Amino acid sequence: MMDTSWFPDLLTTIERSGFGEWVRLTPHLYPILMSLHVVGIALLVGPAIAVDLRLLGVARNVVPVTVVTRYLLPISHVGFAVVALTGLTMFSGVALTVGMSAAAPWKLGLIILAGLNIAAFHGGIYRTVRQWDLATPTPIRAKIASVLSASTWTGVVFAGRFLAY
Repeated sequence: MMDTSWFPDLLTTIERSGFGEWVRLTPHLYPILMSLHVVGIALLVGPAIAVDLRLLGVARNVVPVTVVTRYLLPISHVGFAVVALTGLTMFSGVALTVGMSAAAPWKLGLIILAGLNIAAFHGGIYRTVRQWDLATPTPIRAKIASVLSASTWTGVVFAGRFLAY
């Protein structure tokens, strides 16, 4: 079994840092960060789910996959940046509580899985998108990637909610 006795000490150090104390003690900062985090989640997950739905065949005869990805994925990227920035900032103020939560490894693991799925999709099946862009059934590998994407991002949202309780 791995010795993890150092982990709570690390989390406490983060939380007691000047930055962590500033986050925790500045009036109204945490609820502002949480609100921005929710906006970031909407910007990240909403467009990602829309892309996933297109990959599953919604509007297959109307909207090319390349158009959906060109216009919606940059919004997801902005959302991810907002979520990462606000999430890490909030984490610094309550690192011990969040880091020791049973939901934390689930959230981190699902984020990693979502990132690997994105890399595999864009480095793999998406390279052939011109062949199945419009009015052609989406390849099974792209459909699997879309189901995995929607599932992992939904799981990240759920795990994030469990961090608060």
